[in-house]
Amino acid sequence: MAQISRVLHTSLIPHFPQSPLPPSSHNGASPAVPFRYRTRCSISSSPSTTSRASEARIPWGCEIESLESASALQQWLSESGLPAQKMAIQRVDVGERGLVALKNIRKGEKLLFVPPSLVITADSDWSCLEVGNVMRRNSVPDWPLLATYLISEASLMNSSRWCSYISALPRHPYSLLYWTRSELDTYLVASQIRERAIERITDVEGTYNDLKVRIFSKYPQLFPEEIFNMGTFMWSFGILFSRLVRLPSMDGKLALVPWADMLNHSSEVETFLDYDKSSQGIVFTTDRSYEPGEQVFISYGNKSNGELLLSYGFVPKVGANPDDSVELSLPINKSDKCYKEKVEALQKYGLSMPQRFPLQITGWSLEMMAYAYLVVCPPNMSQHFEEMAAAASNKSTSKTGINYPELEEQTLQFLLDCCESSIAKYTKFLEDGGAPDSVPTNAKQANRKLLLKKLATELCTIEKIVWSGVCQQPACDLYSIVIHMETPEIS
Repeated sequence: MAQISRVLHTSLIPHFPQSPLPPSSHNGASPAVPFRYRTRCSISSSPSTTSRASEARIPWGCEIESLESASALQQWLSESGLPAQKMAIQRVDVGERGLVALKNIRKGEKLLFVPPSLVITADSDWSCLEVGNVMRRNSVPDWPLLATYLISEASLMNSSRWCSYISALPRHPYSLLYWTRSELDTYLVASQIRERAIERITDVEGTYNDLKVRIFSKYPQLFPEEIFNMGTFMWSFGILFSRLVRLPSMDGKLALVPWADMLNHSSEVETFLDYDKSSQGIVFTTDRSYEPGEQVFISYGNKSNGELLLSYGFVPKVGANPDDSVELSLPINKSDKCYKEKVEALQKYGLSMPQRFPLQITGWSLEMMAYAYLVVCPPNMSQHFEEMAAAASNKSTSKTGINYPELEEQTLQFLLDCCESSIAKYTKFLEDGGAPDSVPTNAKQANRKLLLKKLATELCTIEKIVWSGVCQQPACDLYSIVIHMETPEIS
């Protein structure tokens, strides 16, 4: 499983700040069914299952706004040990569905108390024991293991203990994993998040193909392609990217927490999920009070609007996200006389070319400034290449950053030129009306097109504001900001 480990531990696994949660664009739940162990099983695809898979691609889950399935989930959880709640699932303005306060909730109050028996982790029991045994014998890492687990349990329908939970998951989420390459190229041509989306899709495809070669093809009776295929893996990884959390008090264990993943995100709160040893349940502690009828929120982490669209399929309103940023891709021209030496210096410190850096309206990071110094650095200063690369990777021994007065003006101009080039892409996209129109073949396609165009236009409008804000700063102010701003970690 070396290839799976490599893929999953590079760009596929996101670094969650504490425990980011998903948007409540989730739905569904079917009638509660008793848990049944199977001592032996092989998953086969009946004609009806095959036809449904070909018609709808994903034969389980629900429509994103379904309250019926969500209510059935709540009933099953209550019958399975979830304590009485101060919240209920309702249709909301932010996130299709969400958890709404039924009673007054105090600031600092613990909520949820989901018992570990209702949480899915890499240690969860498989309804199909043979499938679980094969996966564990091959030491599959947590992410692909959990993705396969979801598909295996979903395919068993009512025979799986998790039937009600899986029925409440969205069948077709809006995260960028579910956009076609044509849609990404059309609607996100101006945004750097397009490249991130393509990388993520490529990583998921590579992980599935590796599993297929190493495991699935060797046990076709356990892993029939009608069920374990690229489409279902895109679905299961989409669920993981939008719902999987790390629990700090359980040594960072990855978990899907039913009920908790109905909570929507707000940048105005900083609370997150964790295991509470005293109550022996998964909880979060409110950092504000709520009145009956108010939607209760949690934080998915300090993410930009592009990252929220990438994993969760939504874009906050203008000005609603103080953590918003854009990514600036900095290349080194291949005609540079020192191109080879500069690339080698970057590779020594784990950096690539081009390298992307976060950029906020308040300024940019010390790492980005150091990288830009390296880009413009002339041959007669080659002795500084490694120092610049080290600072760009945040591995420099200097705590105040590096400064080359003789390169400052050229470096700032290079960065501003890159920013203005990006602004031009946004301007063209928005002036063209948010992407060229194509003729939809049916009402469903027309509605999808309108939604994607709306999301892309909202994202690009906000990202352009960030780019423009940076370019409007006087150069001297920008440099002051560079020196003093807190630098985000480069991944």
